[in-house]
Amino acid sequence: MTAVLDTPTAAGTVVSTLAKRSLQARRLVVDMAASERGCHLGGSLSVLDILVAALHRASAGDGTEVVLSKGHAAAGLYAALYVSGMLPENPAPLYGRAGRPYTGHPGPKVPGVRFPTGSLGHGVPYAAGWALARRIGGLSGLGIAVAGDGELQEGLVWEACQVAAAQELSNFVLVVDRNGGQNDGLVADISPLPGLTERFAAFGFEVVEADGHDLVALSELFAGDRSAARRPLAVVAHTVKGKGVPAVEGRAGSHYVTIDAARAAKWKRAIR
Repeated sequence: MTAVLDTPTAAGTVVSTLAKRSLQARRLVVDMAASERGCHLGGSLSVLDILVAALHRASAGDGTEVVLSKGHAAAGLYAALYVSGMLPENPAPLYGRAGRPYTGHPGPKVPGVRFPTGSLGHGVPYAAGWALARRIGGLSGLGIAVAGDGELQEGLVWEACQVAAAQELSNFVLVVDRNGGQNDGLVADISPLPGLTERFAAFGFEVVEADGHDLVALSELFAGDRSAARRPLAVVAHTVKGKGVPAVEGRAGSHYVTIDAARAAKWKRAIR
């Protein structure tokens, strides 16, 4: 992917393509919210741009693996995989249906999903383990974990971070979808995360804060050559829960949503 972004013209073309993918993926997530079971709408929409940019890096074929640790945002992952050309079929009309792999949490029966996630905290060590295995094998590629800020309440996340820093896993990237919400309300009201960038730095990470909806910034972060680095990278990506759908943007009630077809059509028309 680095070569693709060598010139401003090429970079602009890539970002334009990714922006179109994100827009299409948002509409698909809304369609999944209109399924019989509904979906985790808010977190799927907040993480979409991160997933689209990360999967673009993975499409370079260098062994990079993207792990959605916040597995409840499976609808966002399925949509991102489809618009990125990694799924052979549109998952939206098949979401939640018996005999289909597009369940509420992703598993390896879905093309592009190597590890099952859903029990929060587990995807972070999966990605760190992938990065370590690539390094031991003398192979290229990143292990990219995408976690939620509420998920950081899981101790396993920090245990994995400690190991990643001790092993100097420069090819491990942890992206935090910091949308400020979780199942029961706001992260700030339940278990606040003050000084998050300082926490990661104290664990031995390089730390970058970014707009989690800025595809230019995200593409540049994932495209970077980390072979000369000595530390893992933490990206604190500031996002908006329900991003792109004005009716639910920033609302805690968007965490899990079931809507009818008429409302889905209305929301899709409003997506920006």
